[in-house]
Amino acid sequence: MRDRERYAPLLGIAAPWHVQDVELRLDAGEVQVRLAPDAAAFECPHGRTAAPGYDARERRWRHLDTCQYRTIVSAEVPRVHCATHEVVQIAVPWADAGAHFIALFEALVIDWLHEASLSAVARRLQLSGDEVAGIQHRAVGRGLARRPAVHPVRIGVDETAFQKHHEYVTVVCDLERDVVLCVADDRQEQSLAPFYTPLGPTGCAALEVVAMDMWRPYIAATRTAVPEADRKIVLDQFHVARLLSIALDKVRATEHRALRAKGGSPLAGTKYWWLANTDRMDADRWRQFGALRTSTLKTASAWALKEVAMPCWQYVRRGWAVNAWTAWFAWAARCRWPPMQAVAQTIRKYR
Repeated sequence: MRDRERYAPLLGIAAPWHVQDVELRLDAGEVQVRLAPDAAAFECPHGRTAAPGYDARERRWRHLDTCQYRTIVSAEVPRVHCATHEVVQIAVPWADAGAHFIALFEALVIDWLHEASLSAVARRLQLSGDEVAGIQHRAVGRGLARRPAVHPVRIGVDETAFQKHHEYVTVVCDLERDVVLCVADDRQEQSLAPFYTPLGPTGCAALEVVAMDMWRPYIAATRTAVPEADRKIVLDQFHVARLLSIALDKVRATEHRALRAKGGSPLAGTKYWWLANTDRMDADRWRQFGALRTSTLKTASAWALKEVAMPCWQYVRRGWAVNAWTAWFAWAARCRWPPMQAVAQTIRKYR
């Protein structure tokens, strides 16, 4: 009797539930706590209306450990016959529907996930990876349900790879509050629908900036959902700089091979000098790099072409920016390095 009285407040059990029995099973390393409902009217979990009992189903949940013993809570949970939703199981106050863990245990898992990887948490708490992932999924669902309605004005859209074999997710961020608004499978045109659809016509029209890379499905989805999309889509500097860096490295590699075949190449070991952000170079490295960047090497000219493109984002008037890009495109067209010309043509298409 005393065990039941002690476990009720420890577990946070209140009417219409009570602790029916507590059993210590040393051989299994478990404490089993059995709960039972008081004689009371139960509600449909969907409509919150009183409904007559139908039957009961045995359920088990894992609770926080008691000392070194795993604690298992079990109960025969009633099902009710609702006039609207037919036969449904009532909600229990200690766990989410369909969960196999008490809410306090799931909170412990989430706390640990802030500190360690999913596999490490699963190993230490003696759970499977799927169980930890399920707890994480339910926590995200609860957080989204609590999140107030958002009315973003400036958003960023990007894809990120999360596994091998080019598996991607689409991520939408609020650029003003620096928070993630939506994560969707794949990086197709329909991947943005879960974000744009809830906003509705008013929310989509309120968008002022949609920053993205030059991925056609994202552009097409934004043009479909957002009024005056071509005026609001912003191709961000990072992705253009990345394309230019890749093209520059191709020019360097081609020239390096050609010079090495003739007997020696000053480009040996300089790959990351050309790709580095010049603002982050220390004085010694900048002096060492000086002889190369001012040389007559094709790589030096391609590097200058890349560097001159970056300030084009700093103009505050459209006319000045158009003139700067027009001059840059003309320079890129005159250069004789196919990788840089190809990137310039790509940027020009989206200008």
